[in-house]
Amino acid sequence: MEASVPGGRIAWQEVAVTRIVEQTPTVKSFFLMPQRWTSFVAGQHVDVRLTAPDGYQAERSYSVGSAPGAPEVELVIERLTEGEVSPFFHEVVMPGDAIEIRGPIGGHFVWRKEDGGPVLLVGGGSGVVPLMSMLRARAALAPDVPMALVYSARTVGDVIFRNEMLARAEAEPGFALHVAVTRETPADERFHAGRIDAALIGEVLAGLGGAPRHAYVCGSNPFVDAATGLLIDMGVRFETIRTERYGGEPAEGGTAPALPEE
Repeated sequence: MEASVPGGRIAWQEVAVTRIVEQTPTVKSFFLMPQRWTSFVAGQHVDVRLTAPDGYQAERSYSVGSAPGAPEVELVIERLTEGEVSPFFHEVVMPGDAIEIRGPIGGHFVWRKEDGGPVLLVGGGSGVVPLMSMLRARAALAPDVPMALVYSARTVGDVIFRNEMLARAEAEPGFALHVAVTRETPADERFHAGRIDAALIGEVLAGLGGAPRHAYVCGSNPFVDAATGLLIDMGVRFETIRTERYGGEPAEGGTAPALPEE
């Protein structure tokens, strides 16, 4: 449930940071405990607002990684060297601190139990966060829905939610995980060496029994552009694809034989 103010706008609220978990050397999960929030839909995001002592404010949007109904809201924030907000979270914020958020927000890039499947998730870098929310929602609410995640990271050490995703792939029937590592050849056979390409997507679609009912793509602008083009080339209908993107320049030349790395 969204806390609203007159005019239908979503109200800001101060929330406590309950704990912080390191995901990778540059990515941390921040767990929050909102007082005015009872539910959200997998794939939604929140706005975060920081206010400096001189009154200057900076706002950013972050996808929610937790499952609907979870007691805490999980935001996964990558530290960007030139960033304005992420360095503050990584260098200053501690458990017990309070920050301002508003949400949940968004109604397009979402998946609900009643949406059914099969579902294809394609993510690059921190674009995996809303997709993890969908995976967690599936496990809790609709474990019979076939779902596959294709995820690109530079190295095995850069794979966000690595242990949880691997455990889910082993324990949850109907969920298939495909992680492509672009800057090293992993010793672990559970990871693919190289970028996401037509061969990998073809393997994933075969495992789903053909084109999915829903496809969700999240990552940087170049990644999303290339991934969407690749899915369409592989027979996934355009109207079934939903995208969420952040930063970067559009990929040149449209579809690429292999996706750019994240």
